[in-house]
Amino acid sequence: MKRAALTAEHKIVRVELSERSYDIEIGAEIISKAPEFFAARTKISHAILITDDQVRPLYGEPIARACAAAGMRTTLLSVPAGETSKSITMADRLWNESLDAGADRKSVVIAVGGGVVGDLGGFIAASFARGLAFFQVPTTLLAQVDSSVGGKVGINLPSAKNMVGAFWQPQGVLIDVDVLQTLPEREYRAGLAEVVKYGVILDPEFFAFLENNVEAINRRDQNALTHVIARSCQLKADVVQADERETTGLRAVLNYGHTFCHAFEATCGYGELLHGEAVSIGMLCASRLAELLERIPAEVTERQLKLLTALGLPTTPPKVDIDQVMAAMQRDKKVEHGRLQFVLPTTLGHVELVGDVPANLAKRAINDGD
Repeated sequence: MKRAALTAEHKIVRVELSERSYDIEIGAEIISKAPEFFAARTKISHAILITDDQVRPLYGEPIARACAAAGMRTTLLSVPAGETSKSITMADRLWNESLDAGADRKSVVIAVGGGVVGDLGGFIAASFARGLAFFQVPTTLLAQVDSSVGGKVGINLPSAKNMVGAFWQPQGVLIDVDVLQTLPEREYRAGLAEVVKYGVILDPEFFAFLENNVEAINRRDQNALTHVIARSCQLKADVVQADERETTGLRAVLNYGHTFCHAFEATCGYGELLHGEAVSIGMLCASRLAELLERIPAEVTERQLKLLTALGLPTTPPKVDIDQVMAAMQRDKKVEHGRLQFVLPTTLGHVELVGDVPANLAKRAINDGD
């Protein structure tokens, strides 16, 4: 598989998926070149930019103006910021607003924002007129390293996250590390959880890099971020290339910590915990569960706890009804015939999907984190 092209300021990760292949371009001060990035990959006569109310003045409106100046008919749509916008109601609104704007099968969707905007915008692209081309311009660290890569798009149901959606690959992903300078501290740190995840599941050397560069990462050093984002994207791209539609089970490794994470999010109410915060807590629960199953020594959990703490992430499970959490887990997509399955480490850098895990051990893994 191809590796990322490396320079100090600019990197390209190629996601190889036959005719659905695309580039992830990563660098500093490149968002101003967005129209050229789009036009180089597909002909655009009508661009539908989807953003949220917070990102709109920062990046949505400037990109829309730049696209218009480049000769593209441009429609800018925005939704309220936050997880609650990833809903059937909001999708219905965007479908109709796109229709009112004269969208047709040649229109191109450009998602400018965090993971919610990327997932929602991608779902609009996948479903409107049976599928429109689209681009991702992720503006949060979480979206840059995770949700913008791999083609998963969708919306939430009230009681189940990401339950309605599709696999719909973008034409390209444009990542400007400088946009992270405007990201609120809590949002920035939430994204770091997914970065740590890649080290745990696939790359112990990358995990060690994170341990050794905490100070640079915490101050959002440009070069450190470019490397961290490019490596995270490459690791995810490698998995997606091998299992694009989750048919072989390989892509399940990306869900490390997410069975606990999604249950916490649903039980707390979407928006109470940021996704990355729930991932941080969920990874530690999964690691403790692996300890209880005697799959790993305590040191593996301790290293994760130390790094996540140093990066300012929460590590203690929320105070919620444990039975509600367990009920939410039963709605996880990895459940088979009512039996819980978890992605669990066997060592730092390798995880496996483990089935038929006793519910009482999953409860202990949560309670032991208090």
